[in-house]
Amino acid sequence: MQRIDADLSTTDRGIINALQGGFPVVERPFDATASALSERGLDLDGPVLLDRIRHLDEEGVLSRFGALVNAQEIGGNASLVAMHAPPERFDEVAESVNGFLEVAHNYEREHPYLNMWFVVSVADADRIETVLEEIEAETGQETYNLPKQQEFRVEAKFLLDGPIADGDFDLTELGPSVTPSGRTTLTPAERDLVLEIQGGLPLTQTPYADVATAIDADRAWVRETIARFNLEGKIRRIGVVPNHYALGYTENGMTVWNVPDELIGDVGPAVASLDFVTHCYQRPRHEGVWPYNFFAMTHGRSEAESQRRIEHVRDTMDEYWDVTPEAWDTLFSTQILKKTGIRLAERAEANTE
Repeated sequence: MQRIDADLSTTDRGIINALQGGFPVVERPFDATASALSERGLDLDGPVLLDRIRHLDEEGVLSRFGALVNAQEIGGNASLVAMHAPPERFDEVAESVNGFLEVAHNYEREHPYLNMWFVVSVADADRIETVLEEIEAETGQETYNLPKQQEFRVEAKFLLDGPIADGDFDLTELGPSVTPSGRTTLTPAERDLVLEIQGGLPLTQTPYADVATAIDADRAWVRETIARFNLEGKIRRIGVVPNHYALGYTENGMTVWNVPDELIGDVGPAVASLDFVTHCYQRPRHEGVWPYNFFAMTHGRSEAESQRRIEHVRDTMDEYWDVTPEAWDTLFSTQILKKTGIRLAERAEANTE
């Protein structure tokens, strides 16, 4: 993937940094955002802001613009799975694993034994074990299920040098006043809304009104429901979703740690507070094969930057216990084997009243 961050203008860098914070849920959100950006030194109006985002999207700098839907809160279940694929059968095993519709992502990672890592996503929360049994039967290889036991951070922000470099720009308070519904299931109308926005919002001056038209819903209801989903955690945030490879974040390091169980509650928030850590979880060990119970994902724009960030995580860990060399590892991804995204439609449908 070509690095293109050096070619971005100061304005574009500021837009990318700012719009990873929180986008307003109002009738004309680009006007409101442009006004707030002008107060932070980026002098532009709504139409210009929209035009710049369209350009960044067309150039591949963005993966999309819109809501990051939290699939876990929509319904169903997902889990990270590790496997050993013998080198002489690697392509064959990868093809078999990728053939399962339930496999959303699959990566080859550097590890002497567990070299294949994939995500299984299902509409029925109890079906993961069945899928893994089917994968084992087809490939002849054992799977190691690593479900999320505790989440400390999921916030994939990729910030650039330039205006608003800290990404401290959040306009989510601009919008309708809402309260949580208290429901864990979706109504049919809410399901339709989730499916309409999961791929991004329309890049128009009135995106929420256009969503309402697409699903034949009331405009105010669409804004109120999206704002409520944001509050309830069904939406993690709204804004730009950068293509981190295009921004130069090509070094993807999954650091894994054997943290003393009694320290997880202290270590998790400390590591999650590091702004370059995008994902941070507690997951189970597998005796004799996988001794690690803590995962922290880092990204860097160079091997040196990535290494510095990993060392920063280690130093943070070292404040809580004596981290020995055998207590941690870093698994760099060497090949994307499959990346189709979570099949949200089935999960939402199964969780609809």
